[in-house]
Amino acid sequence: MADIKRNAKQGNMNACKILAKDLVRTRRYMQKFTQMRVQLQAVSLRMQTLRSNEQMASAMKGATRAMGQMNRSLNLPQIQRIMNEFEKESATMDMKEELMSDAVDDAMEDEEEEGEEVESDKILKEVLDEIGLSMNDSLASAPTTNPITSEPLLQSRVAVAEGGPGPSAPTPPPASGNSADDELQRRLDMLRRD
Repeated sequence: MADIKRNAKQGNMNACKILAKDLVRTRRYMQKFTQMRVQLQAVSLRMQTLRSNEQMASAMKGATRAMGQMNRSLNLPQIQRIMNEFEKESATMDMKEELMSDAVDDAMEDEEEEGEEVESDKILKEVLDEIGLSMNDSLASAPTTNPITSEPLLQSRVAVAEGGPGPSAPTPPPASGNSADDELQRRLDMLRRD
């Protein structure tokens, strides 16, 4: 452009025409070069797309082959049998675990009950020691006779069959001496009969 202006100022019109044609030709070549570059980029993108499609097809072919092998090697009845056995063994294990848990709980309860008794005796002893008594003193001061009849509490007991005497059996006569105890025994026998 600058050359065309300079030649035009000098009055060299032939050189200006040649330079103008050359400028037009150069601009067309640049446009064609740009178009060709765009076309080459489009071809490159198409080639990348084709390569990606080919790789995807190859991957799908491998996956299809692997799935076919898996389907051929898959034995449904055998898997179902294995699952049934697993379910049965799991249920058996759950039952055994529950039994073991119950046994451990029972054993721990017995130990806890014994521990509670020992601890309660210890607390009772501490309380009695604080108030100045011992367990032996309190047991020694316990009454040994019936306060109503002034008779000894420890005496022989009469064994009675379970259910008491039958309805036709006569009521045993009261034994002489322990009238309150005999009366109580007679009333118990009557209750058992009913």
